[in-house]
Amino acid sequence: MARYIGPKSRISRRFGEAIFGPDKVLSKKNYAPGQHGNNRRKKTSEYGLMLAEKQKAKYTYGVLERQFRNLFEKAAKKSGVTGEILLQLLESRLDNVVFRLGLAPTRAAARQLVSHKHIVVDGQVVNIPSYSVQPGQVVAVREKAKSLEVIDAALAGFNHSKYPWIEWDESVKGGKFLHMPERADIPENIKEQMIVELYSK
Repeated sequence: MARYIGPKSRISRRFGEAIFGPDKVLSKKNYAPGQHGNNRRKKTSEYGLMLAEKQKAKYTYGVLERQFRNLFEKAAKKSGVTGEILLQLLESRLDNVVFRLGLAPTRAAARQLVSHKHIVVDGQVVNIPSYSVQPGQVVAVREKAKSLEVIDAALAGFNHSKYPWIEWDESVKGGKFLHMPERADIPENIKEQMIVELYSK
């Protein structure tokens, strides 16, 4: 399964944000990586800013270039605001839904739960992280995986009411994907319009 496996703190420092979750290195070195990272004064071009925004979105959701391009093309064919639809498609990925449900502390951990067949969708095991969850479907932990310590640790103190498009159900240790999220309900700091403009060039 193709995914980014390089140094995560370096990526977080490049964007100045904890993209992969809490980052101790970023809190100590809140500047760009490299020998001259703390002294850079170079002005980034408009194209560079748009490219950086796309890269940030890709790293945030753990999607590689071809997958991301395919999602953008799919979003562009739908009626509505392309940038917002793109984020909705990213949010509806199974690994992201598992992360939003609080079943895993990071998207990478959520991806591992999915690929190891610990997650079911409407009662059926799905081990494809990029699977697109549809409104009305229930994503839950597989029966024999409900005792996993990593899941209990992630759920401890998790606020299930912060994502209004997902309804938590303790009885199944999962939740129903109610509808595609509104842009205001997606907490990621991504300027999606810049990504649209980049692909439109």
